[in-house]
Amino acid sequence: MSAERDVEKEYTNKEFVEKIRRLADSIESGENFEIQIAGERIYVPDRAKFTIEHEREDGEEEIEFQIKWSVED
Repeated sequence: MSAERDVEKEYTNKEFVEKIRRLADSIESGENFEIQIAGERIYVPDRAKFTIEHEREDGEEEIEFQIKWSVED
């Protein structure tokens, strides 16, 4: 099993749009999605669940687009 990891990577608008567009195409076609984040390649299965989270705290607001799945053996 992989070691725990919690990273946040900032992207330019163009890079973000490209990644989201590829993700949307994968979701729409029912295919797995592959993305590299901070030097690690991540494989997202088509069974993943998608949520959108909104947070408000200390004068800041945040929207997170989350993709979650269980790692199968």
